[in-house]
Amino acid sequence: MKKIICKREYDTETATLVKKCVYGFLGDPAGYEESLYQTPAGLYFLYVNGGEASPYPTEDILRLAKAKVNEWVENH
Repeated sequence: MKKIICKREYDTETATLVKKCVYGFLGDPAGYEESLYQTPAGLYFLYVNGGEASPYPTEDILRLAKAKVNEWVENH
């Protein structure tokens, strides 16, 4: 998935996957996944996707500040 946020491109195809967390099971309407990526420029983002009853009912890319990366990794 590719998304432009604040004139910067975030692309799961060109970024490096750092960590992926899956909650629930395949077909679970409340299940979802969060994948942390780092761009070649050193920026971080979350690729999120889930079932209709999850926090992420549609796939999306969310920016993540460098200051929040360690916190996210430790809590997931």
